[in-house]
Amino acid sequence: MSSGAAPTAFNPEAPSSQGTTLARNALFLLLGQIGSTTLSLILSVVLARTLGATDFGIYFLLLQTSLFAYVFVEWGQSAYLVREAAQRPQATSVLLGSALVFRVLAGLLAVGLTSFMVRLLGYDARLQGLAALMVLCQLPVALSQPYSYLFRSRDRMDLDAIVTVVTKGLIVAATIPALLLGGRLIAVILALGLGGLGALATGFVLARRVGLPPARVTREGLHELAVGGGSIAMFLVAIAAQPFLDVVVLSKLAPASAVGWYGAARNIMGLLTAPATILASASFPQMCRAAFDIPQLRQAVRPTLQLLVGLGSLGAVGTYLFAEFAVSFLSLEKFGPSVSILQLFAPTILLLFVDMLFGSMVTAVGRARALAIAKVLSVVVSTGLAVVLVPLLQERYGNGGLGIVAAFGISEFVMLAAYLAMLPRGVLDRTTLVDLGRAILAGAVTFVVMSAALPFVGPWIALPSCIAVFSLVAWAVGLANPAAIAQAALPMRAR
Repeated sequence: MSSGAAPTAFNPEAPSSQGTTLARNALFLLLGQIGSTTLSLILSVVLARTLGATDFGIYFLLLQTSLFAYVFVEWGQSAYLVREAAQRPQATSVLLGSALVFRVLAGLLAVGLTSFMVRLLGYDARLQGLAALMVLCQLPVALSQPYSYLFRSRDRMDLDAIVTVVTKGLIVAATIPALLLGGRLIAVILALGLGGLGALATGFVLARRVGLPPARVTREGLHELAVGGGSIAMFLVAIAAQPFLDVVVLSKLAPASAVGWYGAARNIMGLLTAPATILASASFPQMCRAAFDIPQLRQAVRPTLQLLVGLGSLGAVGTYLFAEFAVSFLSLEKFGPSVSILQLFAPTILLLFVDMLFGSMVTAVGRARALAIAKVLSVVVSTGLAVVLVPLLQERYGNGGLGIVAAFGISEFVMLAAYLAMLPRGVLDRTTLVDLGRAILAGAVTFVVMSAALPFVGPWIALPSCIAVFSLVAWAVGLANPAAIAQAALPMRAR
């Protein structure tokens, strides 16, 4: 939080109002995610089938490199802008203008530094140039994001969803014709830039329509972002460092095709974890407002946490059972080893869902600096294990990506312990453990039932059946209460 600016007092909403806001936010983020996910699936299928495992692995390496570079451009603003604009709406103009200027300067600096870093890592001149181009083409997307963050601070997730879908739609619309006309990696990278320009224009137009004040940059605003976002940035740098280091370790200790297999599985993992991202994002503004009132914070978090443990358990079961079905869309012939990577990742999903929400809670209460230290420790653990496990599993199973997933799963327990130590006392209670036990029980029963049924039915029937079985068992054990869900939906239906 900026120095000298005390947070505004939290104004408790009625429970029904809180539930309505959270449901509305989650609904719009869900709709945006559905649109974005559909377009991402189309793009992933086209890229995987057109580029093949080796070139897809290079694309994945470039993408992770640019994402790591942009954490420094972002500098914690994804959480800082939402938190500060929610608590200090009068500062919106300066926050927006300063964020845009900060990103332009940092983005241009990142282009040169990324090329230099890739050179230091021993990659050839072609990869150095492609990495610099990738970072440059991501700049318009980065400039569109402050608008989305300010939309979130006002609980306008509908506008955030519009920007997200427009961005992905333009990228797909530019990429597919380029590939069909014989374009390769450069065409794919340039398409990202076109999508970003569309996102920036969309964010600007929507901001004017909803009355966001004009952007205004000040020296004090730039200083606030540099200092205030620093502790959050360190945590996000550590988060981004992990997939970047993972792909570097894998590219150095395993063949390029193994990087492609892991990259394909990683794209699917990103889609699987989308529900946790949606719910954590939807509840984050409320958590920021309730950060200094533990009973209100517990009330804001509890329904989200209950839903996340249920979705995490269902996601773990579904990922293991339907991994082959998911990879078949990309091509089992080219990406068959991705199935094993997904199945090994499956048990980690429940833990990851919980950790995502806990991370948002810790950030909301202002403990991002301690969180960054914990994440750095987690990355050290994960990378150290990956260096050992990748060559071992590459030699034994011909699939070094298994080592990356195993190392990541172990490191998530480090983060869980850190979150539990940093959360304010009283936010979690015994019902949290009860809900977790119910979710695990529902998942176990669903796994047994569907494992027996899967050989006799096709995946198109088994997949909805799996969801239905889990929902029924979750209701039977008390994890899902249809009456409570219907009651929570009443304010939204009335609205």
